[in-house]
Formats: sequence, C-alpha cells, structure tokens
Amino acid sequence: MMGEALRTVFYPYHLEAGAKITEFGGWEMPLQYPPGILQEHLLTRKQAGLFDVSHMGRFIISGEQALPFLQHVLTNNAASLDVGLGQYTMIPNEAGGILDDAYLYRFVQDEYLLVVNASNRLKDWAHLESEREKFPQTRMTDRTLEIAMLSLQGPNAKAILSGIISGDLPEPMRNELSIVEIEGARVLLARTGYTGEPICFELFIERDGAVRVWELLTGNGAIPIGLGARDSLRLEAGLPLYGHELGLDPEGKEIPAFASDLSRFAVSFSGLKGDFIGRDALFDQFKALKNILDLNFTDIEALPRRVLLLEIGGRGIARPGDRVFRNEELAGYVTSGTMVPYWGVEGEGVESQFGDDSARRAIGMALVSSELWEGDEVEVEIRGRRTAATIVPYFLRGEAPPFARSIVHTKPDGEGVVPAARSFTDKAKELVDQAVANTHWRQLDCINLIPSEMSISPMVKLLSVMDPVGRYAEHKQVKALDEAEVFYYQGTEFIWEVEELLKQEMMDYLGCPAVEPRLISGQMANMTVFSAMVDYLNRADRKSEQRRMRMVMNNHIIKGGHLSAQPMGALKDYVARDPRTEKAAAVNFPVLKDNPYRMDVAATGELLEEHRPELIILGKSMVLHPEPVAEIRAFINELGLDCFLMYDMAHVLGLIGPHFQHPFKEGADIVTGSTHKTFFGTQRGIVASRFVEEDLRYPFWEAVERRAFPGAVSNHHLGTLLGLLMATYEMNTFRDGYQEKVICNAKAFARALDDCGLEVAGDPAVSFTETHQVLLDVGYTRGPEVARRLEENNIIVNYQASPEEEGFTASGSLRMGVSEMTRFGMEEQDFAELAELIHDVVVGRATVKPRVAEFRKRFLQMKYCFTEDEFGERLQTLHGLV
Repeated sequence: MMGEALRTVFYPYHLEAGAKITEFGGWEMPLQYPPGILQEHLLTRKQAGLFDVSHMGRFIISGEQALPFLQHVLTNNAASLDVGLGQYTMIPNEAGGILDDAYLYRFVQDEYLLVVNASNRLKDWAHLESEREKFPQTRMTDRTLEIAMLSLQGPNAKAILSGIISGDLPEPMRNELSIVEIEGARVLLARTGYTGEPICFELFIERDGAVRVWELLTGNGAIPIGLGARDSLRLEAGLPLYGHELGLDPEGKEIPAFASDLSRFAVSFSGLKGDFIGRDALFDQFKALKNILDLNFTDIEALPRRVLLLEIGGRGIARPGDRVFRNEELAGYVTSGTMVPYWGVEGEGVESQFGDDSARRAIGMALVSSELWEGDEVEVEIRGRRTAATIVPYFLRGEAPPFARSIVHTKPDGEGVVPAARSFTDKAKELVDQAVANTHWRQLDCINLIPSEMSISPMVKLLSVMDPVGRYAEHKQVKALDEAEVFYYQGTEFIWEVEELLKQEMMDYLGCPAVEPRLISGQMANMTVFSAMVDYLNRADRKSEQRRMRMVMNNHIIKGGHLSAQPMGALKDYVARDPRTEKAAAVNFPVLKDNPYRMDVAATGELLEEHRPELIILGKSMVLHPEPVAEIRAFINELGLDCFLMYDMAHVLGLIGPHFQHPFKEGADIVTGSTHKTFFGTQRGIVASRFVEEDLRYPFWEAVERRAFPGAVSNHHLGTLLGLLMATYEMNTFRDGYQEKVICNAKAFARALDDCGLEVAGDPAVSFTETHQVLLDVGYTRGPEVARRLEENNIIVNYQASPEEEGFTASGSLRMGVSEMTRFGMEEQDFAELAELIHDVVVGRATVKPRVAEFRKRFLQMKYCFTEDEFGERLQTLHGLV
C-alpha cells in the first residue's frame, strides 16, 4: 500500500527533517517529526506550525451554473460569498447525514475552490460529478495534484508571512482571503485553519512554486508539524473530523449533521438558497436542536445524540468507541480522544503569556444523549474500567489573539485565603482613603492622554452633586394639554428650567433646532435613535411585527467605528438580517488603501447606490479626520435615497466649529454624542436633529423623544444634567480658543513623536491628525505592555488595535488624545517635551515617573472654564452645601 500511495511536492523535505511517514487517505504523509506529537502541539500554540495539507482534495468549480450547483450540493449558502471570502460547509446526503465536510473559497469572480478531506476525495468527486449532470453549464476540475496546500497556524504566523509576501494579508477576520506573491509565485491566502488558532492562514500555490514557499516559511521561523499534532490540535479546538464526529457512529448509524455544533454555521435554510440535497431532513434536525437548546427534550427524534466535549477526570485516555454512561445507562460513545499538552500561563489578563512549563490532560469528544448538558458528570469505560468525566463547553478559547488559550475546567481544590473580618466602618474609611489617593494620582501626578476622557471643572463637579441629584423628574409632552410638558413628580420646577436652558444652549452650540438631553450615555443616545428609526419606519402599521432597518451603512469597528454603531453593539436589535449574507444588514464604508483612517468617498458612493441604506452612520472612536458629511449628503441627494444621515460625534462633540466641522451645515440629519470626551460635560449623552415641525420627517423626531422617555430612561440623572448645563455655558464661552488649541496641540504632539523616531499613524501631509487624537504604532501585540509601562510612569494612554490587527489583545497601537491636558494649559512646546518622555519609556525603557510628576505640577490649573476669581463666593457656598 505504501508504494502505491501519492506523495506531496514537500515529501523530500519531510524525509530530510526526519519525519515518521504514515499512509493517510492514499498519501504518504508525515505523522510526526523528531520533537514528537506533544511538543509539536505546544510549538504550534506558542510559535507557528507549518502543516503540509496537500493531501486534501481541491476542486475548481466554474461556469454559468456554478452557483446553483453549489447551492444544490452543499449545505451552506454559497450566494453569501463575495469575492474575497470563504465559508465552512458540508456535503450532505438525502438522509441529513454528511458525506464530507469542506471549505468553499471565492478568490476570484468567476470560480470557486472547494477543499475536501483527503480520504473522501474520490468519493466526493464521484458524488459531485453525478449531481453536476443536472447543471450542464457547470465545470468542475480536480486540481489536487497541481495545487499544493500549506497551513500556517499560530501566534507567529502573521509575522512569518508578512516578511516574505508581496501584497496584502487578508483583512484581520476569519474567512477573509487575498491573493499575494511570494518570490514570483502566485499564492491564494485564506484566514482559515483546523487548529483553533486565531492567527491562522492556509496557502494554495501552484506546484512549481510551492517548494520555494516552504523553504521561505521554514527559513523565516515556521516549524513543520505532522498529522498527529494536527489531530490533537483540532481535538483541543473541539473541531469535528470525518469518520469520527461526522459519518457513521460506532453502531453503524448515520450521525446527523446537527450533532456537530459547527453545523449551526455550516447549514443554511435561506430562501435564496432554495431546495438542496437533504434539506428536509436537516430542517427536522434543526428544529430538534432548537428544542434541545430550550431544554425541551420532546420531539427530538431527528437528533437523539449530539457531539459534546469531555474532560476526563480520572486516569486513562478515552479512545474512539469507548462507551459513555450516565447513571448506569449507556449514553453514547467516544468519537475522539487523546492526551493533549498545554502551556502554563505567567501573568494575568491581557498581558499574560505562555511560560516555559507545560502540563497534560485527557480530553475527548463523544456522541451522547441530547439530554446531557454542560456540567453533567458521566463515566467513560476505558479498557474495561469506568473513569469519571465532565461535559464541558470548550477546551480552548481563541478570542484573545494572538494566542489560543487552553481552558482547564477541573481545577484542584484549594482552601483559599479567608480575609479577616472587618467592620463596615473600617471598610468605609479604606474606601475614602483609596478614593482620595486615586484622585490625587490621576489629577495631580498623571498626564492623562485618554482621548475619551475629560476632567470637569470645579463648578461643574460641585453642581453635579447638588440637589436635584437623586430626585425624579419624569415628564412627557401631552398634546391634549396644548402640548404641555407634564411632570409625574412635584418639586421639579427648577430642573425643568435647567433642562430647557440646556436644550437652548446645546442648540446654539450645535446649530440645530432640536436637542434631546435626557440620555445618560452616548451609547444610550445611539440606541434611542435606532429604536426611533424602527418606530418611524413602522408608523403606518401598528399591528404587525415591527420590521427592522433593512440596511445600514457604518464604519467597521476594526477601521475605528464606534462599538455602539455595530451589530454586536447597540445596533443589534434594530437592523434586519441581509437575506443574502444571512448576517446583520450592515455595509461598511471602504477606506483608502494608503490611509485606512480615511473613508474612500468614491467607493462609498458606489456602495450607496448598490445597497440604498435606510440609515447611514458616520463617526469613529479612532478618528484622525473629519467625516465627509457634505459628500455623503450630495450622494444621498443625487441618488434620491430615502435615508437618514446620522453622525455619532461621541469623540469630537467638543470640536464642532470652524476648526473641525459643522455637521448640520454640511448636511447631517441627526447628531449623537457623549458629553464628556472632548466636550466639557458630565458623563451623559445627547441626540440632536435638524428637523422642525414643518418637516415631513418631524415624526421621526417625535419618535426620538418617545424613545428617550419612556423608552430609554426613567430617572435621567438630574445632578449630572445640572452639571452639564454649566459645562455647556463653559463650552459656549471658551469654544473657539479651546478647539483651535486642541487641534494645534495634537498636530504638534504628533510631529514631535515622529521627530523622536516613533512611528506615528496617519497622513504626514496634515501633521498626522486633524482632531484631538494621535495614534502611535508600538509593534504588533505590544500595545498592552507599552501602555502598562507608560502607566507605571504616570502617563495614561489607551492601547488600541490598528485596522490591520485582529483584536484589542493583539493591539500594537496607542490611542492618545490631547484635549484634557490642553484644558490644563499644555501648549505645543509642552507636548513636544512630553513626546520625549514617551520616547524614553517606549524605546529606552526608562523610568521617568519622577520627571512626569514634576512636569505635571506645571499644569494643575484648569483653563477654558469659569474661574474662582469670578465665582469664589458661590464656590464656597457650594462647598458648604456638599
């Protein structure tokens, strides 16, 4: 058999590296290298493993009927794949079982690449060919022998690839694709993998150029890994393997597709997909799964068993076929099992790293009764002896890149340290002491560069704790009473006056006719707008289920977009599902290739015409430039779009004016914002609008007011409302000088950091920034560590993922803002001095804490606010009342 097996183009390299060769799926493949399976597993988790996966089947599907064909023979919705995306899918049979699981890629417009398991390649080909006869205008080519395939997995994978490619890595999200070159070889590159690693790539290379790619990858630090560790890695990640969790069970019965948890992402019942092989049986399984997840174990005949994860508590290693018992009754069978190693962790939280020590644990996957649940205790019969095991939700978590971290659920018992009993008086004294110490540190010793924070003036601070703090002033307009505002509580005349004055001051500041000031955060302000949008869109139908917004356009969170404007944030419950993509119907603004912090306006216009959103949301939390409000308004008018243009100005509310931009003058319909970032206020939120009663869209504004109260708030935090009015008086008094100085200081700070040799993000032509923010690149994944070292030196910054990074735990950027320290009197030359201190910490790893403390002493008096000279007696009165 070994002599008849196929060999990949990398076979000589496996032999040269001392690999133990085994036959798998008709191929001679490396089972392990001299380090051994356990060590290879650990090396992949800590560094980067390189897997020869050229034994996998690779079919090219093209032709006019390629899409209908794929919709018919695969479980997922191939129509959802734009060019540059891939998806996990399955090849079903009519009974709802799985002939194979697969990955479908769309690298180019006119063809698809389907990757199948090596052992099933010939079977899959025969099945697909028989079905292709129903789609005569479809072409299918088996290119397994002409295209090599490599898998590069692990935290160092990105750095290894970046050093050898010409072109761009795929966007930093799973299933994203790109096409690059490596020394002239065209390489199809996908962010996919079979290890659970968050930093994962699979490469497809024409055979002639593949060997050189292998040499460059290994020369750049990639470690060859065999099939043995590939199996233990996928098992630790809880990923199914055909012949184990898919196919036939130990009793010879078909394993339902939905027995595997991944099926929820691999099977689509989209109306656009239509009928397909096994759809009815799969839908029965899907309905059974919904019952199971609702803990309703009736009518689950289509899914009597599910694949769950087992953490083995006793001695022994579970193997496929071992029986699983629950309360002496047979519950099912082990489908996969082994002993896996895992790294110990040093440190805590976002800066924790793998240490030098490792341990081992026995884990498994089992097809067991669907009535079993996470946390249930079972027994596994291992070599005739029953061993305790626990059903667990996962073995591995990958949402904190660049590492995939092993999760051990069964921890040794520990007594722990019981704290000494203390009186509540002692606890209260300690709390006061800690608050005093923290305030002293943050206000007197530190340089605060968090761009989303602003210290409030003494007057604002004192007013925020005055009565009516803790009171209620719920009110609404009643049309039957000549549109009078009706209050539900007495003693509210003062706060009503405050609220009306605040509206007028905010309208003057923003340049608009309507402001809703009762919201208590920027996120709540956004949610109020989204809720009002749904209310407005359904104004003609108050009996049917309310429809959500059909399409929204926004800034992607990875490109600096606000969390609250994302489907994962406040937008979630108000935007529909796109029937094509089966994801939230949100389209993201494209960005310029040479400046990912600026919108590609021309490309945005094309997307607006294609998608015609009902709501367009401008605004970012990582913001270096004004948003193109006027240009978007021009597109809306030119295309005749029936939509609202919203600008979430949370970070730049305090910059509205000639030195930054005028959103309403430029065409915004709605502005939302936080009042405590660049604005001078207490922590609250506002919604503002250009609509007046005569406008046809004024009912939308009425919906905003309804969704503010009673929709979003009841008690709207009256003390901070009072403080916000004073802050708005200050802003309207000092805005011009403050705003001009903030932007001048930010530009000077960015230039100074650049002059120090630090890598500043943004466009040098505008001194890197046109706002209060400055972005500093400190190296991939180094953001948290550098931010901590700066904090230890009394410089407070915010680490942030750049548009090329996978998440905040992998961040290599620092996001800094100059607004608060500008308000404490820092000038351009002072920020240049600060840049040198930052350089000494970031590059020189120096301790500058004493220098920073002395530096801060020069900037303790707040500017751009009413002074004690003007309000001394009143301040003393306020102090006395506190």
